Parts: sequence; structure tokens; C-alpha cells
Amino acid sequence: MHPPPPAAGVAMDFGQNSLFGYMEDLQELTIIERPVRRSLKTPEEIERLTVDEDLSDIERAVYLLSAGQDIQGTSVIANLPFLMRQNATETLRRVLPKVREALHVAGVEMQLTAAVAFLTILQEESVSVHTYAHSFLQVILLHLEHRDTGVSNAWLETLLAVIEVLPKETLRHEILNPLVSKAQLSQTVQSRLVSCKILGKLANKFDAHTIKREILPLVKSLCQDVEYEVRSCMCRQLENIAQGIGTELTKSVVLPELIELSRDEGSSVRLAAFETLVNLLDIFDTDDRSQTILPLVKSFCEKSLKADESILISLSFHLGKLCHGLYGILTPDQHLRFLEFYKKLCTLGLQQENGHNENQIPPQILEQEKKYTSVRKNCAYNFPAMIVFVDPKNFHMELYSTFFCLCHDPEVPVRYTIAICFYEVSKLLNSGVYLIQKELITLLQDESLEVLDALVDHLPEILELMSTGGESSVQENKLSSLPDLIPALTAAEQRAATSLKWRTHEKLLQKYACLPQIISSDQIYYRFLQRMFTIMMTNNVLPVQKAASRTLCVFLRYNRKQEQRHEVIQKLIEQLGQGRSYWNRLRFLDTCEFIIEIFSKSFFCKYFFLPAIELTHDPVANVRMKLCYLLPKVKSTLKIPADKHLLQQLEMCVRKLLCQEKDKDVLAIVKRTVLELDRMEMSMDAFQKKFYEKDLLDQEKEREELLLLEMEQLEKEKQQNDGRPPGDKIFDKKRKEIKKSKLIRSQSFNNQAFHAKYGNLEKCTSKSSVAAYAPSVSGLTKTSVLSLTDDSFRTRNTSNVPTSFPPNPALPSTSRGTGSTADSKNGGSKDPQPRKAASKSRKSNP
Repeated sequence: MHPPPPAAGVAMDFGQNSLFGYMEDLQELTIIERPVRRSLKTPEEIERLTVDEDLSDIERAVYLLSAGQDIQGTSVIANLPFLMRQNATETLRRVLPKVREALHVAGVEMQLTAAVAFLTILQEESVSVHTYAHSFLQVILLHLEHRDTGVSNAWLETLLAVIEVLPKETLRHEILNPLVSKAQLSQTVQSRLVSCKILGKLANKFDAHTIKREILPLVKSLCQDVEYEVRSCMCRQLENIAQGIGTELTKSVVLPELIELSRDEGSSVRLAAFETLVNLLDIFDTDDRSQTILPLVKSFCEKSLKADESILISLSFHLGKLCHGLYGILTPDQHLRFLEFYKKLCTLGLQQENGHNENQIPPQILEQEKKYTSVRKNCAYNFPAMIVFVDPKNFHMELYSTFFCLCHDPEVPVRYTIAICFYEVSKLLNSGVYLIQKELITLLQDESLEVLDALVDHLPEILELMSTGGESSVQENKLSSLPDLIPALTAAEQRAATSLKWRTHEKLLQKYACLPQIISSDQIYYRFLQRMFTIMMTNNVLPVQKAASRTLCVFLRYNRKQEQRHEVIQKLIEQLGQGRSYWNRLRFLDTCEFIIEIFSKSFFCKYFFLPAIELTHDPVANVRMKLCYLLPKVKSTLKIPADKHLLQQLEMCVRKLLCQEKDKDVLAIVKRTVLELDRMEMSMDAFQKKFYEKDLLDQEKEREELLLLEMEQLEKEKQQNDGRPPGDKIFDKKRKEIKKSKLIRSQSFNNQAFHAKYGNLEKCTSKSSVAAYAPSVSGLTKTSVLSLTDDSFRTRNTSNVPTSFPPNPALPSTSRGTGSTADSKNGGSKDPQPRKAASKSRKSNP
């Protein structure tokens, strides 16, 4: 704590008493420092720890294991896999004997390191199995019964991995035969526990006859051990043994042992027996299940509510698998009992909530509540299995109230688990998915971002089921069935944006790309699109900005109104591509990359090609550098001969970069990019064999974009004709075509009139924009310059525009900083600085 400030008007005391106080503080600091001085190594100790640098790795390892400190020996053992890879023969001959000697008196750390090193050598297959068994197996077996439990378990893990690869004869002589004596009651508990786990592993390595004669007698003996830990451990290995001996021996030998263990006095033994029975349900036939297992399970469930909560935790976790295994043999009354038992577990502990402060609750009650939370969490995990158990048709009557409780549970782990299961529940309900729409909204609005993160993983699939799998398949009713969806989605995004969990925010924005399949383009335009712009312009996390950029491009791709598309494109160019901040211009290049990926080549060339390459004149080196990396993709959008003039523009910009670039980093990238551009083969207007698949995909994208334009025009005509029959046929035909090409991403067919002017966005550049480029094309012929004024894009696009479209004003000039004075004054979002001026502030915000 900081000392309180002196009172006003009181001078600081520098008297003798005060100085003595300071001296005492200094003495205390000196006392604290003394142990540090004592911990320093003496010259003799340093000499002892010093190793000759001329020694080889093998010689150094031998020396350190023989005369070094424990920490040095541990380091050598940790490095043993490397020595085996380097020189296995010498390591086995010279180093391994020293390792054996060191392990006899080694501490816990060295033992653990050796167990891991031996396992690594096995996994890397540095030597043959025969050599490994000869060199390492006896060392592993020797330390299995180490007095430290952690060390013993580490060596046991290594041995179990070794058993997987050893031949049968080696297993019989080196492991199985000694196991007979190790499993006797005269041995320690630790020895018998190790024997149980080894027997479970060996069961899959021998034939049924050998198991029956040599392994099963040991199993029976350990199942009847006097120590409950041993009985429980052996019980958990019965599943592995049952898989090794087959169905008949399991019924005659394993099942009686399980029945006896299920009535054991130790609760952990009974729990192990129950879990093993559940895991083995598939092996037993209907008679065994109904006559033997079902009574045991019923008894266990009835007693569990009165027993320790830890048993309830295990029971709730396995209940779904149990109900699935017993399905088909239960009477209606038994079926109802199991269902009621599950419902009771789903609300376990909620009735005891009294609103008291946690500080006032005794620790044992808090611990009990944690266990109850674990039970309800397991019930949420098993909810899809219980839907199958009751049949999805009966969900509303039997399980809806339980599902409601789980979605509104006061504990986050329970809601998190049900959010993970939400997609599985939706799939199982199928046409009844509309029943859980409110719960979807509830989880989207959950205060915990963990719950939202779990739900978002499968949000596109859930929303698709919600929009298409309800009671009504009529498209017009799709949106009305989710009235609160849009507010919930926007609130979820705002909550993620204001948190520190940017990965959740990024994931949510990525999943929002599915919205054109769910809601209309108008709703997306007015509720989501501007938000994507805001995130791109203001968010400080790059992955989040890129996710927003890509989702915005998807929204633009499936927008149904030309006027809205025009506005979005204009904003992208003016606010990002011509933005004041170099950071925004970098994001514009990211957006261009997404445009190239999502849209057709002609779309990019028409609207974004010139604004992109104009950034070669950007005053910030980072922007020019990023553009250089993008140029090969930009060039790939061109088709010859239609885009010949655009190719000339590109080459001219690259040539200027080569001649005028002052930044050495950018210049180096430009030179590499030029080589890559020279190696690129241009795509032709006609289909080529080598580009066939890409051209076909691009043609499909272009056709879909054209269909969107035609659909808008036809819908407008239909509105003007008051829905007369002649328009209906054409309208339906186009609608089917869009369905075929999977373009119905958003259902915006409604009876709203379009109140704005529409038309084709024919030109990205005007004569003024060409004038802006005039200085940079001085090397071209007069004919080349003139051809850029009007026809640079018409060769590709005029053939795709319906003749019935009215003329539309061209987009504003996409050139930056070189237009007329009036344009510069009116374009408030443009950078007032001339972009062709050389920048003296490299790689920083101008």
C-alpha cells in the first residue's frame, strides 16, 4: 500500500528519527539480499559442472551420467531419443547401461523423465521391436512398482504402449508368466492394481483359449480381492476382457462377476460395475438385458438418489447410452419411469435455490451444488439421446418443459452444454423444429459469451432448419416464424463486440454470411450491412475486420436491388479505397481479394479493377506493398482480348512502380511480383482446356449475377402490371433458374413496391476518370487513350444487360485525388492530399 500523503501545511520530517527509520529499511533489504549471494556457485562447483566442449554427444552423455549432477543426468535422459536417432548402436552400447545404473538411485523427476523418454523412443521407432524389448523392457518392468504412485503410473503407461507392439511369445514369457505371482494377495496393493491394468491390455493380444486358461483365473481372483480399490480397478477392465473373449464367455464368466460386483459394499465398485454393464449392453442379447441387466439398473437408479452425489454424476452421464441400449425391451411403465428419473435429474438442486449470498452458504453446501450442476450438465449432454428415447413426435408433450429448464438453467456450464447440443436437437425434431425457436432466441441473448460461442458453431445449419423445417413450407411464412431473430442476432454481435473475446466476435461475423439464405436482402441491407461497414472502419482487431469484410461481400453478392448494390460499391471505393487512413485503404485491398473470390471476373473488372491498381500511387509504403502481393490475383481476373486496355493499365502501373519506387522493401516485392506476372498465362474469352474448370465456375457466377438483374427487372414489371398473367410465366421461369443455380439465398419475394430508380450500372469509369489516368498513358497511341473513355468495360458487360433495362447514371469516378476541383471539394471522404505525391513518412498513417 502507498503511504498516505502528508497533511496540508505539514512539512516533511527529515529529522534524526526519520533517518534512522530509513536506515532500518535499508538493513532489511540487505538481509533479503544475503541468501541470493549465498546461492551463487563457488569456483570449485563451477569447475565440477563444466564439461569439455570437444567431447562428442555420446561421450558427454556417458560422462554426465557417471560423474555429473542429478540435473545433468536428467537432461541426458531427456535427450535420449535424440541420441537414439543420431547413433542408436552406440547409445545402446554405452549410454543405456549408465541410464540403468542412474535409475536405481534416481529421484522422482529423473524417473518420470526416463518413462517419457522410453515411450518416445518406442513411438519414433528408432529401433526394431525385438531390439527395444531386449534393451528397454526389463528396465520398464523393474520400475513398475515404484513407491511413488506418479512414477509407477508413468512406467505403466509406457508398458501398456509397449504391449501393443510386442509379439505373443515375448508377452507370454516376459509379462504374462510373471503376472501370476504379481497378482497374488501376498503382493502389495500397488502391484495388484498394476496387474489389473496389464490383464485388461493383454486380453486383446491372445486367443480366447489362452485367455480362458491363463488370464480369466487371475481376473476372477482380482475381482474378489479384499481391497475395494483392486476390485474396482479389475471391474473397469472387464470391458476389455469381454471384447477379447467373445460373447459366449462374456455371458458365462464376465456377467456373473459383474452382477456380484454390482452388489458390492463399496460404492466405487458398484459404480464401476454399472458403467461396465452400460458399455457392454450391445454384447448381451434381449433376454440377458431384460432378465438380468434391467433389474440391476433399476435398483441402481433407485438407490443412487439416496447415495453419494458422485454416483449421480456418473449415472447422469451414462443415462442416454443406457436408455438407448434398453430401448425396445421396456414396458410402457418402465419407459415412463426412466423418463421421469431423467427429468428429475435435470432439475436436481434447483429446488434448493434460496437466493442467499455465496459467502453465507456453508462450504459443504457449495460443494453439493457444484455436483448438482455437473449432474444437470450431463443431462444436457444426453438430451439428444432422450429425444430418440421418447420419439421426436412426443417431444412437445414429454420433453419440451425439460428443454426449457436446461436453456434457462442458472449455471453457465449447463446452458453451454445445451447450446452445443442445440443443432443435434434441431436435426432430430425435423419438422417440429419450430417448437424450440424461442429457446434459440434465449441462447442468442444469453449473458455468457461462452454460451453464444457454443451456439454459433452450427448457427447456419440451425437457422436453415428453422427457416425450412417448420410446419409450413410456404416461403412467405419463413420469416414470420422467427420474429425476434434479427434483434437477437444484432444484440449478440453488439455483445461480442464490446467484450474482449475477439475470436467469438470473428466467428459470429463469419457465420453471419449465411443470412442471405435466411432473411431478405432488404433486412440484411438495413440491419446488418451498415454494421459491417462500421466494424471495418472502426474495429481494432484485424481478423474481426477481415471477417466483417468477407461477410459484407457475401451480402453484396446476394443483394437483390441494384440501387443498394450501387450504394455499397460506392461506399467501398470512397470510404475505404479513397479513405484518409492508410488502414482503411489496406482493408479495401482485403475486400478486393474477397470480391475476386466471391464474384465473377467481369464484376471485379467493372467496379474494382481501376480503384485497386490506382493504389500503386499511394503515399504509404505498406499499402503499395500489399497491392503488389495482390496484383497476380488482379491480373487473373482479366480476359484477352476483351480486357486488353485494362491489361495495359496494369502493366503501366507496374512499370511506374519499377521506375519510381523509392522504398527498398516495396521495390524488392515489385521485382518478385513482376517475375510472377510474367509467368502467368492469360485467360481467353473462349474456353481453354487448362482453365476449363475455373472458366466454367466464373461463367456460372456471371450468369447468376445476370439473373439477379433480370429478376429485379421482372419483379418491377410485375409490380407495374399489377400481377397480370403474362408476367407471371416469365417471372416463374427466372425464379426456377435461380433455384437451380442455388441463388435463392434470401427470400425477398413480397408485395412491396420498389420506389427508387433502377438501371444497369454500366460504367465504372467516366471521361473524367480517364482524364485522371491520361498522364500515366502518355506512352500509348491516341487510339488506345480514346478507347478507354467509353468502351473499356462494354466489351464484357453490355452483352449481359437486359435490353429492357433503363439507362442508369454511371458510378462516380473511381480515380482518386486527380479529378476536378469541384469533385475534390464535394467528395468529403476522399483523402485531401494528392496521392501521387511522394511520401516521406514510410509505413505510417499519412
